[in-house]
Amino acid sequence: MEYNDETAAKIMLAIRPGDSIRRIAQKIDASYSWVYDWIERLDDADFIRRDGGVYVENYAIRDRYFDLMAAISQSVSPSIDDGYVIPHFAEMSFAYTKIDSVYVWTHGGYQIARGHDDYPIFLKVRDQDVERWTAFFDEFGILNSVEERLDGSTLDSTVSYVLFPSADELEPEWVDGNPVISLDETISHMMDNRVNYEPALEMIATEYDRDIEASHEDPRLKS
Repeated sequence: MEYNDETAAKIMLAIRPGDSIRRIAQKIDASYSWVYDWIERLDDADFIRRDGGVYVENYAIRDRYFDLMAAISQSVSPSIDDGYVIPHFAEMSFAYTKIDSVYVWTHGGYQIARGHDDYPIFLKVRDQDVERWTAFFDEFGILNSVEERLDGSTLDSTVSYVLFPSADELEPEWVDGNPVISLDETISHMMDNRVNYEPALEMIATEYDRDIEASHEDPRLKS
């Protein structure tokens, strides 16, 4: 029973071969020291192994954790924080895009067009994985759509996912443990929708030393 623990389950599900302990901690939004302690315990139990990185050793245990987490998610809607953890359980490549790419590159400093009762999360995925992603979210009981945001007034839960298929292989950047589209692609999205992102453009220009003429003022508030 000592391994019937939320952190243990998240670690087992979030591991990708060769992950560092720090990356795993960032993926599941947990402290490094707490994850390190659990990694040692899971290693001692032969659930995982450490060999220049962390690897799942016992996939039967991982599958049971997956079934448990999916069953819980079917009964209790995930929180917004959980919404950023769950995609890491899918064993498929993805990158945060659109609103979420701005959210990630600004370290959560800029949020727009979402609320605590309607919180879509935007993922760029590979074309060939779309059906698997849909099946994955269905198994967790989470509403999802392709390219079009669901009508928030019709949702019974807060978190949903919007998938944006790509014919290209994904090569995400990693920011604070989150896979995200490149900064150049993010800036392009922001420039295409500049009225929504003016303050965020200034944040990006300052932090990443980009030559962008931007003001901290939201142009929608100007008379």
